[in-house]
Amino acid sequence: MPARTAQTATEAAHEADRDELLRRYDFVRRRSEELCAPLEPEDCVVQSMPDASPVRWHLAHTTWFFETFVLAKEARDHRPFHPGFGQLFNSYYESVGSPFPRPLRGLLSRPTVSEVLRYRRHVDDRVRDLLERAPSETVGRAGPVVELGHNHEEQHQELILTDVKHALSQNPLHPAYRSEAPGSPGPEPDLSWVSYEEGVCTIGHDGSGFAFDNEGPRHRRYVHSYRLANRLVSNREFTRFVDDGGYSRPELWLAEGFDLARDRGWEAPLYWKRDGDGWGQFTLHGLRRLVASEPVCHVSFFEADAYARWAGARLPTEEEWENAAADLDVEGNLLEGDELHPRTAPGGSAADALTQVYGDVWEWTSSSYAPYPGYRPVEGALGEYNGKFMCNQYVLRGGSCATPRGHVRATYRNFFPADARWQFSGIRLARD
Repeated sequence: MPARTAQTATEAAHEADRDELLRRYDFVRRRSEELCAPLEPEDCVVQSMPDASPVRWHLAHTTWFFETFVLAKEARDHRPFHPGFGQLFNSYYESVGSPFPRPLRGLLSRPTVSEVLRYRRHVDDRVRDLLERAPSETVGRAGPVVELGHNHEEQHQELILTDVKHALSQNPLHPAYRSEAPGSPGPEPDLSWVSYEEGVCTIGHDGSGFAFDNEGPRHRRYVHSYRLANRLVSNREFTRFVDDGGYSRPELWLAEGFDLARDRGWEAPLYWKRDGDGWGQFTLHGLRRLVASEPVCHVSFFEADAYARWAGARLPTEEEWENAAADLDVEGNLLEGDELHPRTAPGGSAADALTQVYGDVWEWTSSSYAPYPGYRPVEGALGEYNGKFMCNQYVLRGGSCATPRGHVRATYRNFFPADARWQFSGIRLARD
């Protein structure tokens, strides 16, 4: 009798897992297409630079992920939707094929957007059928990969927005992704400093709930006493750096960054545009006046580092950031807020309390993206997801106004090259 009771409980747990996988699958897949609702088909085929991808490609690639790593592995009667999609929509998984060159994705007129949507319907129907009908052991095996696919698609939801923004910004008509703009903010609160004592802190994911493999293993780091700014750097503050000749002062910059800024003609953050004596800013709501109190956004690591030097501060390390954020709730201006633009730090908070930890902008750290002690990529093709990019990149923390709320956490490690500007990336200062 006890054995039968235990078996029933196990079966019930498996069915609950099955139901949650289905619910989450439908939610994530639906939200990707909802983000595309304001777009025309022509918007979905543009690739404005090699680092960005057409919206159509994002919709197809996330579908390819489920077809390749779930259906092809677990569905006995699986046949590819199209024999050529395995190459077209493979991003960088060399162990499962030869990906189509990333810089050329925007040169393809076919498949059409409508065919990609049919591809999504086809794969969705079969993934749902698998999750609904497969034996519990199959769902138990496929479940972690489906969950990885959910989180992978959420990353691409953010990329859809950042890539669309970059594409629309190339148009002299300044078209808007959405016409309604965020409301007028008040002034940003005074900048103050929150202190943290030196000691050993533990960082990395603790194993409860989902995490990417690069968030572990959990381990200890020693930090000296430090201070973090209570809020993000504002446009008003960054304008002072610009007006003080910050982009032409080599003593503030790392050498590579100064050369890049000069060669590429940087004189302000990406999307800032001269507007008489002031500045305008291109946003997902079109071109609008630069709001001084909002967080500065779309700056590279090089710009963030140069600003920090100019301000008599530095960028935080990732262990300092995580140590400070570990006990804070995930709340802030994230994708669900539907503003799709950084907003002014809230007033009324205590001077010794951190604000804007989650959402608004990804915060550059001074930490190179490298493996944690004891890190090992997972076996097989999915081992290519993170580990092979641990070179020549820097870590960002905290999420942005385009990051789904359930996707970000204190241990989450985003990473980009030092010159990347098209993401919602900004600055929080640190001091010793």
